[in-house]
Amino acid sequence: MAGEIEAKLKSLGVVLPVPGPPAANYIPVVAGGGLHFVSGQIPLDEKGAIQFVGKVGREYSIDEGRAAARLCAIMLLAHLKAALGDLARIARFVKVVGFVNAMPDFTDAHLVVNGASDFLTDVLGDKGRHARSAIGVGTLPRGVAVEVEAVIEAK
Repeated sequence: MAGEIEAKLKSLGVVLPVPGPPAANYIPVVAGGGLHFVSGQIPLDEKGAIQFVGKVGREYSIDEGRAAARLCAIMLLAHLKAALGDLARIARFVKVVGFVNAMPDFTDAHLVVNGASDFLTDVLGDKGRHARSAIGVGTLPRGVAVEVEAVIEAK
């Protein structure tokens, strides 16, 4: 399966970055009870530069928010690869939670977080399908437009 996942990422033009150290006092991935909890990831490019600083509904459209969520999902996989050693160890994504830095009257956080959900199912198929929450918030770390966290089951 690892070869399949890597091939799918390559076909999508995605190179997983090597994750940097945490920006605060937390652990990027914690395992417990057969599950791995991945801390919230913000949209970083392949060089680790922060992308999409601002609010969805003001600086960014829903489609741009989806692109930010996709970058967050790429970072989820990068951290999982670092923690697990092999993406083939992912048995399934259990839960994804997406936070959207949005204007108070913005009601489409669910559409923005689809950027992460769609990417995960594109790459992992049924193993990427998950339960999910999409939450609009007033601010996020470093002012980014989206943050995504996940719980996965690993082999």
